[in-house]
Amino acid sequence: MNSMRYVELLSPAKDYDAARAAVDHGADAIYMGAARFGARRAAANSLEDVARTVEYAHQYGVRVHSTLNTVLYDDELADAERMARELISTGIDALIVQDMALRRMNLPVELHASTQAGTVTPEQALFLEQCGFSRVILERALTLEDIRRIREATTAELECFVHGAICVGYSGRCFLSRSTSQRSGNRGECSQPCRLPYDLKDNSGRTIMAGKHLLSVRDLDLSEDLEALIDVGISSFKIEGRLKDARYIKNVVNYYRRQIDSILERRKDISRPSAGRTTTEFEPNPQKSFTRGASQYMLHGKRSGVASFDTPKAVGEYLGRVAKITRKGFSLSPACDLTAGDGICIISAEGMNGTNINAVEAGNIIPNRMDGIVVGADVYRNYDHRFSQSVDRSRTRRTIDATAHLTLSADGISLSVVDCEGVSVTIKRDVALESSSEKLKMADTACRTVEKSGGTIFSISSVEVQGSEYFAPASLLAEVRREALEALRQARLQRPLPHLILADDGTARYPYANVSRYENVTNSMAREFYLAHGAEEIEPALELQPTQGERVMISSYCIRREIGQCLKKSPTLRGDLYIEHGTARYRLEFDCKACQMSLIDCSNNTQKR
Repeated sequence: MNSMRYVELLSPAKDYDAARAAVDHGADAIYMGAARFGARRAAANSLEDVARTVEYAHQYGVRVHSTLNTVLYDDELADAERMARELISTGIDALIVQDMALRRMNLPVELHASTQAGTVTPEQALFLEQCGFSRVILERALTLEDIRRIREATTAELECFVHGAICVGYSGRCFLSRSTSQRSGNRGECSQPCRLPYDLKDNSGRTIMAGKHLLSVRDLDLSEDLEALIDVGISSFKIEGRLKDARYIKNVVNYYRRQIDSILERRKDISRPSAGRTTTEFEPNPQKSFTRGASQYMLHGKRSGVASFDTPKAVGEYLGRVAKITRKGFSLSPACDLTAGDGICIISAEGMNGTNINAVEAGNIIPNRMDGIVVGADVYRNYDHRFSQSVDRSRTRRTIDATAHLTLSADGISLSVVDCEGVSVTIKRDVALESSSEKLKMADTACRTVEKSGGTIFSISSVEVQGSEYFAPASLLAEVRREALEALRQARLQRPLPHLILADDGTARYPYANVSRYENVTNSMAREFYLAHGAEEIEPALELQPTQGERVMISSYCIRREIGQCLKKSPTLRGDLYIEHGTARYRLEFDCKACQMSLIDCSNNTQKR
């Protein structure tokens, strides 16, 4: 691979349209699901759509990573291998996997260890690298210091999430959904019970907090920490959101593209791995897209203030408070740029309400409904009509700079085009050309005709013309230009992207004596993998067992810390704590040395596979 250190912007894509939007708006790589075995079952794609995506992305040198990151059962292994090999045949650049059975299948593709693999320690990351994973996708809850230690222990590429929803439990180690339903997060069907309201109770049954979203954490936004992440060794910045629409992708991807580019402009030790400049007709702003509120989560250490107890929904950007109720509506303080078609969220002592804006007349805001709108209520905008229109209407182009050299002679035309990465083609047309009586006019016509690259992925920045003493019709020059630019596009597609396909020689030793039930060894091939790497005992996977009495979540997030009752700081709240929703009941267990919280299932409605 090239020795230059690349910094990659990695976008989600739920389908081909979202993938194309991601590429157009500046992604260096995208990740998308196949028809089966992806951790977002609602974001599945046919092989045909994956192949279409690969072709579109590879024009720009944009890589396509496919997600096969659920745990597998024995009766699914053959289908999973067939799916993996079919995906490889489409030209994908990497497979993102959780189940170690896929590591045993000798697949001719770059393998990335999914965040579902639960990598939180240097020992885990090193083991995965030694087993042939070229990239390790880190758990979202790591601190900068955690990442630095992992970087020092391994040479594998490190990928981290920088934007979007956060799984409050360690990814791949959460069984909360299975404890309340047949739907498993490790099988791509999480029912998101972490977004539900819970009552917090003590050991005597006393209610301490009622109906609060105690496990719902804010969304991640590390846009101000990108350079710090680069400095501790991150190679790929990942945006969450394989269920998000194209408008979200356009806005958020372009915002991060601009943030990263501003860093690249100042630094010579890093570069981007794909080609093309994106121009848009809107100013990206992630606050205008779905967000539960921005959080750096645990990046700068274990901290409070990362949860959103009142709602798990996107309330939007804060505007101000209701200053006055009028006959038709209300006014805000401070005044803002609300307009007809906007959506707002109102939070007051009465709770949360939402409505649309019908009109704004001289500062008087006329909503569709007045529910919850009282003096002092906080108002947020969760849908900006004008901004959304600007994103949708933006004539966005991603173009690759190229130069052209045109030679005219008595025997014909030769056009050479070279792009910014040095890929070049030459098209020749054997045709008798007559002398031109107006050499300067011919040169000008030739330049203007050849540089017309609109409708292609290229932007011709300069044209050099030789032989303008010969006359060539503009229509013929346009034909040659179209042929040359298509040939250049094909040459880019045929150019192989760098891949790091590593083998597993079996010499790596699993860093622990036992493979716990939380590691999700659900099939014989995964079991063989761990035994081959020195594991002494493999516990039956909790994924296949009743969850009652078991730890169903482990998290760096802590309810005690969040409510000011940390056990390290002389809390007034002592004894066991429980959270309850309906028939679901969980005891909170606190490991103060590791600064982690676990949920122990105390419910009676145990679910199995």
